[in-house]
Amino acid sequence: MALGEQGGSSSTGAVVEPEKEKPTPASLSDSDDQSKKISIPENAQDELAHLPQNEREIIERQIHMPNVPVTYFQLYRFATVNDLILIAIGCVTAIIGGAILPVMTVLFGQLAQTFQNFALEHITRGHMQHEINRFTLYFLYLGIGEFVMVYISTVLLIYTGEHITGKIREEYLRAILRQNIAFFDKLGAGEITTRITADTNLIQEGISEKVGLSLSAAATFFAAFVISFVKNWKLTLILCSTVLAITLLMGLCSGFIVKFQKQSLNSYAEGGTVAEEVISSIRNTQAFNTQDKLARAYDAFLVVAEKWGFKQRAMVSFMMGIMMCIVYLNYGLAFWQGSRFLVQGKANLSQVLTVMMAIMIGAFSLGHVAPNIQAFTTGVSAAAKIYNTIDRVSPLNPDSPEGDKLETVEGTIELRGVKHIYPSRPTVEVLHNMNLVIPAGKVTALVGASGSGKSTIVGLVERFYDPVAGQVFLDGHDISTLNLRWLREHIALVSQEPVLFGTTIFGNVCHGLIGTRYENASEEVKRDLVVKACQMSNADGFIRSLPEGYETNVGERGFLLSGGQKQRIAIARSIVSDPKILLLDEATSALDTKSEGVVQAALDAASQGRTTIVIAHRLSTIKTADNIVVMAAGNIIEQGTHDQLIEKQGAYYQLVEAQRISASKEAAAGEEGSADAEPEVDEDEELKLKVTRSHASGREVPIADPDDENLGEKLNRTTTTKSKSSVALANKPKEEEKKYSLWSLIKMTASFNKQEMPYMLLGLFASIICGGGYPTQAVLFAKSINALSRPPNEYGLLRKDANFWSGMYLMLAVVQFLAHLVQGVSFAYCAEKLVHRVRDQAFRTMLRQDIGFFDKEENTTGSLTSFLSTETTHLAGMSGVTLGTLLTVSTTLVSAMALGVAVGWKLALVCIAAIPILLACGFFRFWMLAQFQRRSKAAYEKSGGYACEATAAIRTVASLARERDVWDSYHEQIAVQEKKSLNSVIKSSMLYAASQSLMFLCMALGFWYGGSLIRSGEYNMTQFFMVFTAIIFGAQSAGIMFSFSSDMGKAKSAAIDLKALFDRKPEIDAWSEEGESVPEVEGSIEFRDVHFRYPTRPEQPVLRGLNLTVKPGQYVALVGPSGCGKSTTISLIERFYNPLVGGVFVDGQEISTLKLNEYRSHIALVSQEPTLYQGTIKENVLLGGDRDDVSDEEIEKACRAANIYDFIMSLPEGFNTVCGSKGTLLSGGQKQRIAIARALIRNPKILLLDEATSALDSESEKVVQAALDAAAEGRTTVAVAHRLSTIQKADLIYVFDSGKVVESGTHFELLAKKGKYYELVQLQSLEKSS
Repeated sequence: MALGEQGGSSSTGAVVEPEKEKPTPASLSDSDDQSKKISIPENAQDELAHLPQNEREIIERQIHMPNVPVTYFQLYRFATVNDLILIAIGCVTAIIGGAILPVMTVLFGQLAQTFQNFALEHITRGHMQHEINRFTLYFLYLGIGEFVMVYISTVLLIYTGEHITGKIREEYLRAILRQNIAFFDKLGAGEITTRITADTNLIQEGISEKVGLSLSAAATFFAAFVISFVKNWKLTLILCSTVLAITLLMGLCSGFIVKFQKQSLNSYAEGGTVAEEVISSIRNTQAFNTQDKLARAYDAFLVVAEKWGFKQRAMVSFMMGIMMCIVYLNYGLAFWQGSRFLVQGKANLSQVLTVMMAIMIGAFSLGHVAPNIQAFTTGVSAAAKIYNTIDRVSPLNPDSPEGDKLETVEGTIELRGVKHIYPSRPTVEVLHNMNLVIPAGKVTALVGASGSGKSTIVGLVERFYDPVAGQVFLDGHDISTLNLRWLREHIALVSQEPVLFGTTIFGNVCHGLIGTRYENASEEVKRDLVVKACQMSNADGFIRSLPEGYETNVGERGFLLSGGQKQRIAIARSIVSDPKILLLDEATSALDTKSEGVVQAALDAASQGRTTIVIAHRLSTIKTADNIVVMAAGNIIEQGTHDQLIEKQGAYYQLVEAQRISASKEAAAGEEGSADAEPEVDEDEELKLKVTRSHASGREVPIADPDDENLGEKLNRTTTTKSKSSVALANKPKEEEKKYSLWSLIKMTASFNKQEMPYMLLGLFASIICGGGYPTQAVLFAKSINALSRPPNEYGLLRKDANFWSGMYLMLAVVQFLAHLVQGVSFAYCAEKLVHRVRDQAFRTMLRQDIGFFDKEENTTGSLTSFLSTETTHLAGMSGVTLGTLLTVSTTLVSAMALGVAVGWKLALVCIAAIPILLACGFFRFWMLAQFQRRSKAAYEKSGGYACEATAAIRTVASLARERDVWDSYHEQIAVQEKKSLNSVIKSSMLYAASQSLMFLCMALGFWYGGSLIRSGEYNMTQFFMVFTAIIFGAQSAGIMFSFSSDMGKAKSAAIDLKALFDRKPEIDAWSEEGESVPEVEGSIEFRDVHFRYPTRPEQPVLRGLNLTVKPGQYVALVGPSGCGKSTTISLIERFYNPLVGGVFVDGQEISTLKLNEYRSHIALVSQEPTLYQGTIKENVLLGGDRDDVSDEEIEKACRAANIYDFIMSLPEGFNTVCGSKGTLLSGGQKQRIAIARALIRNPKILLLDEATSALDSESEKVVQAALDAAAEGRTTVAVAHRLSTIQKADLIYVFDSGKVVESGTHFELLAKKGKYYELVQLQSLEKSS
């Protein structure tokens, strides 16, 4: 509610928000005959069914969306010829790079053969040295070749991918900027940002390095098999069973994994919906003390999610286990079958080794293709959405050269028979057969209730929309025949919420020159024009007082300036080009009185000699207009000058009277000037007097805006006159950032897993066994090679040895399978328990926070719910899994080194020197790939933000005809970004290519030195292979394992965020048991000199010394304009916030001394937007009960009192009817009455109604109002109402204005006073009379 008080205008900063046109239900109920509200047919497609064919076509044309089928190759639609050439080179090099890997197995086999020949004395020492040197050089060449190929393909593919995606981004923005406004009414503001950042990133992933990876992997697979078949086709066919086993297994397991993951995500998504509902309606949750119930509901979903999550993680570990198992079984099979072929003379050692290793490499490379295929398909589906927009033909395209351009513009505007319907709300007719002439060079003012169609006229003149019937003429030409861009260049628009762009003040005003003859003028000429415009709009003075003058950057959306300052810069921007037509859409309504005078003076000056259309709520601002048009519900009621209309004594007269009376009352009050008020009143009065004097004398006295004078002071304010609130705020302690040590984070994470300690230990033990697998395999490998190297006369022994060692491989396979399984399952169990507990705890802690926490910018519903889903899963990276990986890696390395040094220390030390390189290679190979992805995501966030800023303010961009300008600037940003990216890719690809190729060099070193040792007779073959395979292959696999471990960095930042959340103790703590107990409440409420500002907007005073009393059992109503502090009062009674000064007393006790939950249990709140949760009607009603044993009779009683019982009984399922998410299946009135039943079931002593009927139509309102009147019997009731008709029966009415009570009394007493209340009543009766 608090946010709604800021001024009620939409956040997009749009110019003509169709949402403003929603007729307030008051004007609807009484003008049903005119605003033909058509009931919406069931089917959404038929929203337009009630319209005649031609009107339907006009609306459909404005919102039609094409559907473009996209294939993978269409991702390259925007590629240039150069791009395609580079892509071709990249693909070829990727394929060669992939084929190089298996060639290594040939060298490995031939080297082993050389060693065997030497051992069997088939060759001399000299010959052996020659062979070793030759093969070592081959290894070197392979390494260099691999480096070059991988480097070229990575750089080219990433560069072209980025370049093409940049093109798509630009095309998309260009397409967005030429769309008509109706297209944006249908789109969420966030959607464009998502498309231009997230979706284009997905496309980029689909056409960048992933293409190269897939091609390399495929090439590796084919090359490996070609080599194997050439070497020995029989053995190859037998070993193919491995490939089949691995592929089948990956297929089956990943099927299960995906299924389980989907289930887990689904059940979590349902929990997430609960969390989202609860957090988005946090005020309700706290008011009814339902935190615990809702947390239990959330937890129920977490239990299910945990079950599926565990299955998924366990399945992954099962898959890993079987993979290891198959690898070892493959070695066993190869040696066993190889030994038989060897004895039969069908193979030699070199062939057996080559085939065995090639098949392993080939089989695993296949596994690398699968994950990438997903990137390709998501890329295609992301492109489909983007291409749909790119190919959409905009019915109102500002870029198109079509249409006439008039030589001269007079500025006469005429609407003939115009009927308008907003495409986004096809059931509401906003204008009916409107005929209106706006003469050239004159000021025409439009007045009327909101929703009467005033802003719509502005939207039609700017041609943001096409009317469904009738025409709009400019100087007798139908504007639909004119060139759109030309038309908008001749019209200047100043809207309620001025949008400035994130550049300098000078740059912002220059935007107004686009499309004029000065667009490309010299800097001096422009500066001259800009300064003149700023002087005219009263802005020059305050701009010059800024340290950087016209070069001051205004920040995104201009938030560094006050409202009045922004508005004056916007006026300067609109008049700098000296337009013929000026549209002012409530240009001063969002300002306070001080700024308003200044801005109004600027507008009066600006509108001289131009056709001006003014829309105003405050009538004082349009007295001087040449013609005043009074509108209601899309029709014109009366028009004429101020004096003519006053004589008529019609609707306009009523309005003026009401506003005049209150104004004179205020002036009188101001002269008495109460001493304790904040010292702002006097300035206001002075200003008003100045304004009236200057108007009276007809001379324009430039008026100073207090904001401007303060600019200098703001920097060094002395403590002269500070309001009580600002003093209180200054003394408030700041929240400081806490620093946590890694140890404290680990302790916190461990505390969530205390109960699983035995499983943890079991998992860690299994990890050690997993780590021992590689070194053990090295021993078996060396022994097997040794066995196969025996001379022909020992073939019997050879078969016996080979059988034994193959059997050992079988044993190793089984042990490794079990170890991986045990490790995976126990860690999966711990991790899922951890995630479950942390989510539950985090959610409960969020519900414990005070409302101020949820008001903060960074704690939106969206960010908190995504925090619950993502940060908690990242935390698992700090638990047992990571520890397990570290243990496995270290076991592998330590035992490999120990084994190596024990068997042959010389070779071992040389190989150990290569370990850091191998570890780094294994790690970087995968880490760099992840890095490429992260970089491309982060790179475009800034330009995406720029595009988003422009599209969010699309109406301003359109009215300034800034489309090309925005696009050029975006294009530059992308070009700069591509340059930067290219530099970083050129550097980082080095690292990636090195990680792929250095392995060859390390192997070359090992073979060369080991060969020399064998030649000199120091080592035999067994020793060499044992040391070499243990250390070189062990280190490589360790590095790969490292890269797979979940991201430690993410885990750490998640842990910091969570710890900060858990440690945060809110000022108003829902968990605290402190305070006095409150078994009973009488129901008297008193505010004593309460000052309050919202924590998120400390510069904006909301309550300034509020005093009011409510006696037990009274029905008290609070009324006043929006933003005057009515809803805030309700929030303070609920103790959502603490006042800065003063206190709220209930039964004479200050409420902050009472026990919070007990105190709240005596209060019930019914708010403007009733919140229902997923679940049945009964469950929703029960949420109000503060005990668990509420009987059905009580429920029935509450529902009868709320006037909803009969309706519930008429539903087929009665109380068990499901409400749907946020109660979407019920109408507003039904939801509101269920909310009232929920409030009554706790039998509160104090009932708070915060605009409980404002969102309803007149029928429901009567029913709900009756329910509320009944509910208020015998209770203290405080009601906030916009519609005065609803509170006429109140015992006491307090009228608020700017945070204080200005008058109080019953309805009739206040009417007699003819004060503020009288004015409010008159204003509303105008809406009705329409």
